[in-house]
Amino acid sequence: MVDLKGQYLKIKDEIDAGIQAVIDSSAFINGPAVNEFRHHLSQYMGGLNVITCANGTDALQIALMALGLKPGDEVIVPAFTYVSSAEVIALLGLTPVMVDVDPDTFNVTAENIRKALTPASKAVIPVHLFGQSCDMEPILALAEECGLYVIEDNAQALGAEYTFSDGRRARTGTMGTIGCTSFFPSKNLGCYGDGGAIFCSDDVLAEKIAMIANHGQKVKYHHSIIGCNSRLDTIQAAVLDVKLRHLDEYSRARSDAAAYYDGRLTELDPDGRYFQIPVRQKNSTHVWHQYTLKIRNGRRDGLKAFLAERGIPSMIYYPLPLQEQEAFLGVARAAEDLSNARECAYSVLSLPMHTELTHEIQDAVIAGIRDYFEL
Repeated sequence: MVDLKGQYLKIKDEIDAGIQAVIDSSAFINGPAVNEFRHHLSQYMGGLNVITCANGTDALQIALMALGLKPGDEVIVPAFTYVSSAEVIALLGLTPVMVDVDPDTFNVTAENIRKALTPASKAVIPVHLFGQSCDMEPILALAEECGLYVIEDNAQALGAEYTFSDGRRARTGTMGTIGCTSFFPSKNLGCYGDGGAIFCSDDVLAEKIAMIANHGQKVKYHHSIIGCNSRLDTIQAAVLDVKLRHLDEYSRARSDAAAYYDGRLTELDPDGRYFQIPVRQKNSTHVWHQYTLKIRNGRRDGLKAFLAERGIPSMIYYPLPLQEQEAFLGVARAAEDLSNARECAYSVLSLPMHTELTHEIQDAVIAGIRDYFEL
């Protein structure tokens, strides 16, 4: 599904030099490379404050902590997403409210958010799933109308851009109250371990976020608020600083691979009788964290098994919608209709997608799909 070693070998000298510099300095915690990476990532994200942390889940938790929400407050989250988006809500004693997603883009919509609103609604977490932005303009308008905080989960779409109706463009993660991302190794910008970051345009709120991530302190040993210990290792920052310079190049490689999949798979199934290729959000670019098909007529699991027999990897992101996860029973509130989320969970299949993908590899994947459906 990914080729991290192949990616590393292309930038080996840069990566090795960055890691060696950290070892030579022995500044393993909050060393200079952390601030250098924060500065460069801030530039990439349009000048926003960047607070690095230990992982993407911590980023979401810290963001919620910084907003001062109280137990019982409701936070709206899509039902079709990775568990961390809802897990942190429940962990803080807040109430996750699960809403349906668009069946084609897999992303939450303003319409579905509105249906779930109650007087207890305080925030919404739009997840930019698989590499493209949610339709943010109506979500932001609704949030302003109803006084909601917006926490963007940008773990899968770093580098994607959204275009507003007036022509203004903004990167995902920069449009809401707070943006969060993950640097898990398989992400578009991934480190060689765990890592995460939080984005915020409000300087006062950003300072509070930074304090929470550092035991609630601004001055060492003076703890003003309750916080946690969540930091990006210096070695990981050095790796990320190198890879950030290549991120747009990586996005282009993924986009080229997606276009090749599109063309070949459309030739196989021009009417979409057997599967649906990914649908683009019309006002967003796509950075292709995943290339995800919807397999029709209940044949997803059969296709996955058939490909596995040929040594072809594929993954199901995600096999259960959140409302069916045992952990949330009695903890979360589900909107009335979550049929799209359930249908997605039981039909999606992601194909290999990474920066080192060749047409030869893709042809083998496509041949497996062709043979399974006898096309």
